[in-house]
Amino acid sequence: MSKLIHFLKDKELRHHLLVIAAILLLVRLMYVIPVPGVDQAKWQTILENNKIFGLASMLSGGALAKLSIAMLGIGPYITASIIMQLLAMVFPSLKEMEQEGTASDRKRFEQYSRILAIPLAILQGFSYLNILKAQGVINYTPVTLLLNLLVITVVSIFMMWLGENITSQKLGNGISILIFSGIVAEYPQEISLTIANYSANPSTALMLNIIITFLMAFLVILGVIYVTEAERKIPVSYAKRVRGTKVYGGASTYLPMKVNQTGMIPIIFASSILMFPSLIGSLLSTVKNNATVLKVSHFLTTVLNPSATNWSYVIAYFVMVVLFTYFYTAITFEPKTISDNLQKNGGFIPGYRPGKITEDFLNKTSTRITLFGAIFLGLMAVLPFIVQRFTKVTTLTIGGAGILIVVGVAVEIIKAFEAQISLREYDSI
Repeated sequence: MSKLIHFLKDKELRHHLLVIAAILLLVRLMYVIPVPGVDQAKWQTILENNKIFGLASMLSGGALAKLSIAMLGIGPYITASIIMQLLAMVFPSLKEMEQEGTASDRKRFEQYSRILAIPLAILQGFSYLNILKAQGVINYTPVTLLLNLLVITVVSIFMMWLGENITSQKLGNGISILIFSGIVAEYPQEISLTIANYSANPSTALMLNIIITFLMAFLVILGVIYVTEAERKIPVSYAKRVRGTKVYGGASTYLPMKVNQTGMIPIIFASSILMFPSLIGSLLSTVKNNATVLKVSHFLTTVLNPSATNWSYVIAYFVMVVLFTYFYTAITFEPKTISDNLQKNGGFIPGYRPGKITEDFLNKTSTRITLFGAIFLGLMAVLPFIVQRFTKVTTLTIGGAGILIVVGVAVEIIKAFEAQISLREYDSI
């Protein structure tokens, strides 16, 4: 409480908080401005039968479920970031620009992601609008199609800019906070729908299933916090160095290796990638009088359709999260760089010689720790599908990916707040 009071008393921190609040308020306003000419009743029926849109809606903060002008959310930018990360693994020049380049090089790499997000937003927006038109949810002439495509693309890029402005306030990652706010904003509606469903059809079995769902959500929150904070402390010692009459080094510390080094990024990546097959299948379903295209469309929308009864999607989702966890860990954690830095500074891990042996130890340890973190993330991602399969409660999706993102971002925000407060306390001293 004292830290919160100190935070609110600081004029600069209070300004940062007000800027973030104003941006989130603006984003929520865009979420409730609908695209013109939408048949909401028909759209809600489609949402209930096609879970891919529900998954995409989570990443857009619920905007897609409302078919607002912010229906794309920051999805195109996330996809662009994924593509750039993959390209960095293939092209050494991009990897060097991102990780070892100057500040201007890293800014140029980020600029590439922003530029790539524009055509991706156009492509995704065009796909959505054509699917909506084919489903009879909305009717467009070519001119109105172009105008609406322009609006939702501009809003998506504008939200990307707003996310970067939130990041500049140094109280957490802006993109994560936008997703976080969207997910949290949907929880009251989900809870009210669940209560209304029980009021309309009261039964002991339904009440028990609702209690189980909330209990699972509580256990998931505890598990996420525990795994997010869990780390292995690898001891590091520094050799003594004598310079003149002074002795340097000789201290012992530790190298923290988190169990979950990637946060919620793998789930966001996997969700974004797995949306595309079903979206492409839905888009192909608009093609008439072509049996081959319709078969491909049926395959894509059936095999990878996110549903509690579709085990092929659940398994694919789990595998993708595990793979992306290893992939992102490989990007963010480099044993060779850490080993070289330890050696340059006279540091070593007791029992392991500096250089290649230390690098192999760090690599082996990271692989083992990541395995547990990857399996945990995979289970959290598919948990809502498993819970819905056995409880039959479809109006409440608290748990899994959503709760992992919420808890992960909340912990990140709290740490950013504490870091800013500690920084100001240090400056005052």
